[in-house]
This record gives sequence, structure tokens and C-alpha cells, in this order.
Amino acid sequence: MTEIKLSEMRDLTRIERIGAHSHIRGLGLDSVLEPRVSSEGMVGQTSARKAAGVIVKMVQEGKIAGRAVLLAGQPGTGKTAIAMGMAKSLGQETPFAMMAGSELFSLEMSKTEALMQAFRKAIGVRIKEETEIIEGEVVEIQIDRPAVSGAASKTGKLTLKTTEMETVYDLGAKMIEALGKEKVQSGDVIAIDKASGKITKLGRSFSRSRDYDAMGPQTKFVQCPDGELQKRKEVVHCVTLHEIDVINSRTQGFLALFTGDTGEIRAEVREQIDTKVAEWREEGKAEIVPGVLFIDEVHMLDIECFSFLNRALENDMAPILVVATNRGITTIRGTNYKSPHGIPIDFLDRLLIISTQPYTEEEIRKILDIRSQEEDVEMSEDAKVLLTKIGIDTSLRYAIHLITSAALACQKRKGKIVEMEDISRVYQLFYDVKRSTQYLMEYQSQYMFSDVSVGEEVEDEANAMVS
Repeated sequence: MTEIKLSEMRDLTRIERIGAHSHIRGLGLDSVLEPRVSSEGMVGQTSARKAAGVIVKMVQEGKIAGRAVLLAGQPGTGKTAIAMGMAKSLGQETPFAMMAGSELFSLEMSKTEALMQAFRKAIGVRIKEETEIIEGEVVEIQIDRPAVSGAASKTGKLTLKTTEMETVYDLGAKMIEALGKEKVQSGDVIAIDKASGKITKLGRSFSRSRDYDAMGPQTKFVQCPDGELQKRKEVVHCVTLHEIDVINSRTQGFLALFTGDTGEIRAEVREQIDTKVAEWREEGKAEIVPGVLFIDEVHMLDIECFSFLNRALENDMAPILVVATNRGITTIRGTNYKSPHGIPIDFLDRLLIISTQPYTEEEIRKILDIRSQEEDVEMSEDAKVLLTKIGIDTSLRYAIHLITSAALACQKRKGKIVEMEDISRVYQLFYDVKRSTQYLMEYQSQYMFSDVSVGEEVEDEANAMVS
């Protein structure tokens, strides 16, 4: 019989994917927007993080909209990490949409329509509405079940109280089912929406805090509501303009949000929605929440897209546009002209440019420590020193990729801590860009359609990237 080791058993109830930026929790700034050396998964890039923090603060206070920011720097200097940190710092209330520049050319719609949809995803609408609710502490639930199955449906009575009054309500089959689904019992504080009949359990009354048998580790205690049982309450819904567009433009309505098959949305639909949202704003029923649209690989956009962005940023309801690129002076796609970062000069003039710098040896070491913790890999001090040296000589991304590979090599030799020999083994197994290019140059005559002049250019580029 095969022996099962406890160490190899995994908890399948909670599945977490470790991504390239899953360790990022925010921008790592203090209350006065000063960057900490290492905080919330962010290391180094202090000036870039501080600048991003200022943008985030202005977005949260609603003082900035229709502006554009460029994150420019060499590959592997943390541009996408800063954008992810901005998204985490903004929180759930502020819309944050992400896309890569190359995505526009693989969608079944025009480039400008895809950009417009991305813009609308980054603009939130906070809709306020008043609803009548019944809020109180459950005193007693009585349910009369029919003696014979198939007879009349179940009926019952629900007794609710506040600090000032107590009332008995008659229950129908739907309400009994809803109470059962929420597992409501006497002593719970609940809220019932009169319009929809939705029941929300707010917590358990403090008066029942000594009922140990009815308590669990997650039990939340709340005060018994005061005043009348029936009251009017303001409910706030946060949706994006794109979600409103989709619901109003297709026969299947909101189901299109789940299928992803939104297709092109007609300009007339958007105009009607913008007019309606403007009316709600005047009446005080809604407010616009300008969010952030992040476009990575912005050099992949062509001249048509840049012309569209130029115009779109002048709109009243434009979000903050954050773009990132790792290119220097290169050709603007769709033209024969060269420009810094492959961006037209007129659009570049609109951008606030944040520059990222290469990481120092100490910063690379800290990033590798954070990634080792994130990937749950225990590593010896000597192995960390070697991995840091590899990160300096090759690239930070290559060094990060070796962490999990080295952990597997360690597991293969039945070790518990990753040692230098594991790092050396995976370093020999997997080539970095520089060694791969050198190998190609050495054996290029054995490859099909080899071009010596192109090969020399590629080698120069690879050496430039590493240095």
C-alpha cells in the first residue's frame, strides 16, 4: 500500500495563483506620501512611487481627470508593479481598468471602439437611491407546516423588535424560504428590503452574547436597532459607464457582461446614457467617479489610436490615463517617423512623465527575498547571494524565474532549503537572453535562414539590455 506523506497533501479548498505581481499590496507610502524603503511589496523606485502617490491622492479627492501619465523606463524596472500598486491604493470604490496595447489588434471590433470601451470601464457612476427597509432584532419565528404534503403552502409569523417597539409580521412561502436560506434565528438583527424582499443578516444582538452554543468564531455582534421598525435608507450602487452601456445596448442585457460578447456599442446608446447620467447628477441622484485606465506596451498603439486618445482626454468624463513603455526613440506605428517612446510629440506633450531607474544590488536582494516568501521557498543565505549576483549579471526577471525552479531541484534531491547547488543547477538548465544569443551566434550556421548581420545586431541589443 502506498504511504501518503502529510507534507504532500494540499488544501484544495483555497486555490491561490502566484502571479508576477501578486506580492504587490500598494505603493508603500506613509501618511504624508513619503515612500518607505520597502513596504507593501514595493522596493526602491522612491521618486516614481512618490509621484504615483500624488496622482492617486488627486484621483481619490476628485481633483484630477482627463490627464495622462507615462511610466517610462528600462525593462524590469517595476513600471507594471507601480501601476498595480496604484490600483491597490485606490481601493474597490475607484474603477481601475487594465489592458495591453497589443490587445487592440486581436479583438473583433475596431481599435477606437475597443479604446472607448476601455475608457468607459474606467469611469464609475455612484448611484444613490432611497429604499424602504424593515430593520430589527428577531424575537421569534413561527412556521406552520401543513400536516399533509402537497397541501397549502407553509405560512408563519415573524416577530421583530427595536429598542422602542415590537411588531408581528405574517410570512408567505417566499419569505420563509429566504429566512431559511439566510439561516435566521431568534437573536439575529436583520434588514428586509420591502421592494425586493431581500433579507440581509446584519449580525447577532449583544443581548444574546452569552448564548455560547449559538456562537461561532465569525459571529459579529451589533446593537439592537432603535426608533421605528420601518425606515427609509439611502443605498449606493457603484457601476461603470461600460456596464450601463452593455445592459442598455443588447437584448440579453446584463448577461453580456458575463459572456464577454459585448460587440460594438452604438454612439446613440452612449449619448442617451450620458444625457441620463447628467440628469441624475443635476438631481443629486448620482455622481461621477473618474477612475484610472492603464495601457501597458503603449508603443504598440498606432497613429489612429493616439489621435483618438488625444480627443478622448478632452471629454468631460475622461478618466486618468496611465501608460507604460520600455522603448527609447523608435518608429511611431503606422508612420515612418521616429519619436521618443514611439509616441507622437503632440500626445507626449500632454503626458506627465514618471521615470523608473534600474534597481541597485541591495534592492534586487530585497525583491528576491519578497518573491521567495510569496512563492513559499526557503533559501539559504549563500543561495540568496548567488541569486542576487545572477540578477545583476543577467536580469531581475530571470533571477525571479529561477526561484521556483530551484525549489523543484531542491525537492528532487529531497532537501528542505534551497542551496547554492540548486541555483547552479537551474542556471545551467535554463539560459538567459545573453547566453542564448551567444549560443545562437556560435551555432547559427546550423540553423535555417541564418543571417549573420542580424545576429550581430541581436547580440548587441542583448548586451545592451543586460548592461
